Amino acid sequence: MGASDWISSENTDDITGTTTQNPENSAFSPRIGLVYQPSKSISLYTSYSQSFVPVTEVNPDGEIFEPTRGTQYEAGIKADFLEGRLSATLAAYQITKSNILTPDRERAEPDYFIQVGEQRSRGIELDVTGEILPGWKAIASYAYTNAEVTEDNDIPVGNRLVSVPENQASLWTTYEFQNSDLKGLGFGLGLFYLGTRSGDSANSFEIPDYLRTDAAIYYRRNGFKAGINIRNLFDTDYIRTSDDGRTFLRRGAPFTIFGSI
Repeated sequence: MGASDWISSENTDDITGTTTQNPENSAFSPRIGLVYQPSKSISLYTSYSQSFVPVTEVNPDGEIFEPTRGTQYEAGIKADFLEGRLSATLAAYQITKSNILTPDRERAEPDYFIQVGEQRSRGIELDVTGEILPGWKAIASYAYTNAEVTEDNDIPVGNRLVSVPENQASLWTTYEFQNSDLKGLGFGLGLFYLGTRSGDSANSFEIPDYLRTDAAIYYRRNGFKAGINIRNLFDTDYIRTSDDGRTFLRRGAPFTIFGSI
């Protein structure tokens, strides 16, 4: 399978009102996948895909740069256990992002770019999900990511990408009563861990890791469902992401509670 993209754009000068038509860009983005099942409980798969994303910046001649492109390779294995009640997926992947804009150091004027940047992410992901006992379900995941600069005119090659953790993990588990007068009443608890991350492209400082706890209580029966969800149960103060510097460090949401019917 695949998708074909066509992009056309134009620039209008705010002062003179002159409109310039930019060259059209097009690309075919293939998506290919294969699955092999040696047994009823084990599946092996591999996939390849490309992406195509337009950019809005223009070069010194006033023309929009070529779209950013991405290439992804992935391979993994999925296994079912306990007669299908529990499943696990282990995947390895590589994503390469090219045509990234970097500052043009050969020009004295500011805000001029050239399109020579490239970034690459490699990692593994493990997901386990299923029903451990009647009414008791769990979803656990872990991801290791090595995201770095591979080509750039400004950032040193090998630097880690901003706000991308090497390690992250989560666990979400729920229990719902199956019998008695409490049937339909359920509770949930979630743990979400994010490891240290680079705070800027120069890798001059790190954003600390954090562990956030969420919780839930709900009731559903005969088409009726009501629930209360709690985000950041212990009101942990943490930094969620960075805008590539120390000036704007975005903090995570504090203790939040909301309900639904």
